[in-house]
Amino acid sequence: MKRQGKEGEFRSNLHRGGTAELIKLSIDEENAALKAARIMGLGIAGVDILQSARGPLILEVNSSPGLEGIEGATGVDIAGKIIHYIERHA
Repeated sequence: MKRQGKEGEFRSNLHRGGTAELIKLSIDEENAALKAARIMGLGIAGVDILQSARGPLILEVNSSPGLEGIEGATGVDIAGKIIHYIERHA
């Protein structure tokens, strides 16, 4: 998902009035997110990426990401998918 801060706000956090919309990641963005999670040793992660002229830049890797925004933007039960993943890999 792509988050956008409200007018005059540089932070895009949803609890600060930011909005979220579903987008299609580029191959480079997807690879960067997967590589960042792998480097951190995480099977499940939230990866914040900044789109730039130089390509995707990793801002933050969250081992315990918030799910409200991504579930709202996608309509997918991400929490349920995480539980299913844990059950398969425990």
